[in-house]
Amino acid sequence: MGYRVGIDIGGTFTDFALLKGTQVRLHKNLSTPEDRSIGVMTGLQKLAEMEGLGLAEFLGQCDAIVHGTTVADNTLIEMNGAVTGLITTEGFRDEIEYRRGFKEDIWDVRLEPPVQITPRRRRLTVPERVLHDGSVHKPLDEAAVREACARLRKQGVESVAISLLFSFVNPAHEKRIAQIVAEEMPGVQVSTSHEVLPRAPEYDRTSTTIVNAYVAPRVYSYLEKLVHRVRDAGYTNQLMVMQASGGVMTVDYIEGSPIRVLASGPAGGVIGSAHVGSAKGYDDILCVDMGGTSYDISVVIGGKAPAEAGWNMHHRYLIGVPMVKVETLGAGGGSICHVDNGALQVGPASAGSEPGPICYGRGGTQPTITDALVMLGILSTDEGFAGGSFSLRRAGVEEAFAEIGRQMGYGAEEAAFDCWRVVNANMSQGVRRITAGKGIDPSEMVMLAYGGNGPVFAAIQAEDLGIERVLVPKASPTFSALGTLVANPSIDEERSYIVPVMSADTARLTAMWQDLSDRAVRYFKAANFEPDQITARYQMNMRYPGQNFALTFDVHVGKGLGDSSFIDDAISTRAIELFNRRHQEEYGHIREHELPEITGVRLASFVETPSPAVLKGTSVAPRTPEPAKLRRANLGQGFSGTPIYAGATLAPGHEITGPAIIEETFTTIVVYGGWRAVVDDAGDYELVRDRT
Repeated sequence: MGYRVGIDIGGTFTDFALLKGTQVRLHKNLSTPEDRSIGVMTGLQKLAEMEGLGLAEFLGQCDAIVHGTTVADNTLIEMNGAVTGLITTEGFRDEIEYRRGFKEDIWDVRLEPPVQITPRRRRLTVPERVLHDGSVHKPLDEAAVREACARLRKQGVESVAISLLFSFVNPAHEKRIAQIVAEEMPGVQVSTSHEVLPRAPEYDRTSTTIVNAYVAPRVYSYLEKLVHRVRDAGYTNQLMVMQASGGVMTVDYIEGSPIRVLASGPAGGVIGSAHVGSAKGYDDILCVDMGGTSYDISVVIGGKAPAEAGWNMHHRYLIGVPMVKVETLGAGGGSICHVDNGALQVGPASAGSEPGPICYGRGGTQPTITDALVMLGILSTDEGFAGGSFSLRRAGVEEAFAEIGRQMGYGAEEAAFDCWRVVNANMSQGVRRITAGKGIDPSEMVMLAYGGNGPVFAAIQAEDLGIERVLVPKASPTFSALGTLVANPSIDEERSYIVPVMSADTARLTAMWQDLSDRAVRYFKAANFEPDQITARYQMNMRYPGQNFALTFDVHVGKGLGDSSFIDDAISTRAIELFNRRHQEEYGHIREHELPEITGVRLASFVETPSPAVLKGTSVAPRTPEPAKLRRANLGQGFSGTPIYAGATLAPGHEITGPAIIEETFTTIVVYGGWRAVVDDAGDYELVRDRT
């Protein structure tokens, strides 16, 4: 049995999970922002050394390398993507600014519109018109296309998005424009809406295509470097990339629509949470991931990660491809603490890995949450940090918080504690806002905390939210990397077909699902998976007339692709029943006297691959371990001598009563007063409110 490697690149650390059989080994090293593939290769070299192998020999024994990346997200956060232009149908130049009338906060009169990826001077139109049935009402004016190319070329455009009205029904004009752009602007990246998101409405499709064009060059450049590096080093299989949908697929597939890697790193953590939570008997999980740069929040309901297509607002742009719902706050270990107009602020700016927090000793000068944890005694400067790769330093930290304290009117330790309070409040409020918007009471859920800093704050946040139990897996420091090994190779695509349900043409339904099947088979075969290994979920998108958003439901689920036996004259009647059932589940009612309409068909296909085994973690007889030492620390109730436990010495059944600190290789688990930490027989931690 060969190795399987999961990788997740964060803003501060690059995480690795190595799976061989049932054994999992973890590693972290600092990310390399100048070329993130360098940090990946550094980590792979370390994994090879851990196995006593040379890099080439190790990679030769790797069955799969699965990679989650934040390259696309960082591009949108930093707004440093390609110079992007848009060519669209005459009269629809400003569709992207109308945003279907959407505003993130309708009560905030000061909320500015999002920065335009394609400012108006780079949004050009051409005479053409395709009608809703695919017929050509006005032929494409090719001379106007060439003129638009000339104007875009003068503006230094590097990537062109093409989105025409009803191109998802008849893409002929978009295809021809793409050919002309290739002729007139050689070397420019081209994204066409009928390939990126072949469905209505036009704002959704245009927005998704523009973002795809904006991030594509950076994603391509990064993946190309990484593929060449691992191949040159001895890896012979296809590099797999985590998708926003929670599945993985080959680089070749991702290059057709790089927008699918948005939020792929956080998606891995949610997939891993669903896997671990279900194995331990908890199907409703609040997932919180605090790393060096951000704090990610998601929910798992009924043991399933919430991957949805449609209205996914991500970095203020609508992304129509399927995405695991993850909300991100600028709150991580590297979040910078500062005073703004007399108010203490934490984040969203981050020190990242270069230069990093002051305590890293790499030239950082601005105090961060990691520095505050050093000041509070939660993190030690005596032991190795991040697996012993380097040690934290106190030099400069106290002076930085003394300056914050001077501005606020108190001392350095009080300033560090207030920074701890502020970031904790920011994260708890973020959870409340997100769960309230979903109609979920967090107190009814189990929290699963991961990331290098997640277990530091988990219990105190759970207490704020009324949560009684927190899971901290042994692998929590690199949990998103581990989640990529849980995710299955998958392809989830759709085709638009707007028609009253009782007027649906079975021949057209068959043709669309067959087209989706053929595409899936082609990419799965390239990844060395045969059609009989594939599980296919044939789905429909439907809505009642007048509704803005459609619901998706399964029409047929089976093994293998290409099965059309379920498409018969009764399919419309069955679809109505299935849709009404789904509508009742989602909204609590149905419109008994209205017939819904079809808006499209989808095919979600996947192949089951080996996943890391998770033990349920049955409880064993409790016993109290001895602490390794005492350290002066403030866990929210003032400084005192706090017991410190070495995670490597703890065994199933060990029970630790707070206040206490558990130091694992790559993370620190804080057991606050009023909490107990129990090690189950899987070696994972459960933090439980102590009601005795």
